[in-house]
Amino acid sequence: MYHIMINPASGSGHGLKIWKNQIAPLLQSQNIPCIPYFTEGKGDAARIAEDIARQTAGPLSLVILGGDGTVNEALQGPEDTSRITLGYIPTGSSNDLSRDLKIPTTPSAALDLILHSGKPCPMDLGVLTYPDGTARKFAVSCGMGFDAAVCEEALHSRIKSVMNRLGLGKLTYLGIALKQLFASKAISGRLTMEDGSLIDIGSMLFTACMLHRFEGGGFMFAPDADDSDGYLNICAVGDLPKLLILFALPTAFVGKHYRFRGITPYKVRSLTIETSLPLWVHTDGEVSRRSSQIHVTCEKNAIRILR
Repeated sequence: MYHIMINPASGSGHGLKIWKNQIAPLLQSQNIPCIPYFTEGKGDAARIAEDIARQTAGPLSLVILGGDGTVNEALQGPEDTSRITLGYIPTGSSNDLSRDLKIPTTPSAALDLILHSGKPCPMDLGVLTYPDGTARKFAVSCGMGFDAAVCEEALHSRIKSVMNRLGLGKLTYLGIALKQLFASKAISGRLTMEDGSLIDIGSMLFTACMLHRFEGGGFMFAPDADDSDGYLNICAVGDLPKLLILFALPTAFVGKHYRFRGITPYKVRSLTIETSLPLWVHTDGEVSRRSSQIHVTCEKNAIRILR
């Protein structure tokens, strides 16, 4: 039995049409047993996933038709994700999870992979914890600073939906990134690694904690990331002149940004990020609050995904 969660608003409102016109007819023609669930607003994906997990004993096949944000919200529901096999039909704007796993972006091809050719592979999940104990899981990445500020603005951008309909969603993130770059202020940052070592990154633009190679609609901030090795790949950016960042940012699309001094990679199982003032924080592009401290860990092979 497949439990299929559909975000009707994904893909600039095309999620429901994709379900009705493509996915549902294919499932019916192949006599695939499934139960559809539809999200209607913020928090629904977590609640639905929690209910499914509570009411289902043993292995659970959960399929998500939506974007990376829908996957992220669904992960917040079940306490134990180890018995979940996740299928993904990407209909979002960034689709960084499917980009790294090479999951087809054509809905019918993604469904075919889920039903026939895909294999359940272990995948790490990250956990971000705030000083008050609030925690959020993530599948792709989390970040603090510039990248989160870009996500926060993109979530409320009217231009984003227009660009998505034109197939130019990536340019939305790039345009907002340039705007946020010039608006950003110098804020000092420090990393505390799992072994207790301290790293001062000076005037921090952002620090991204990556499980996969891409975030933000195709920025390859972690070209060496392995989604099942139990490690976070860290991209820390600080003490870099804004003019130089203008040259560095486009090179991140092909993972060549580490040639610039001030952009540094690290690889750890856990770390704490502290800043002199609160900055926006995101998990898989979902932004809910600012903070001046976060603790991030990697849970090795916490879920399985069809790929």
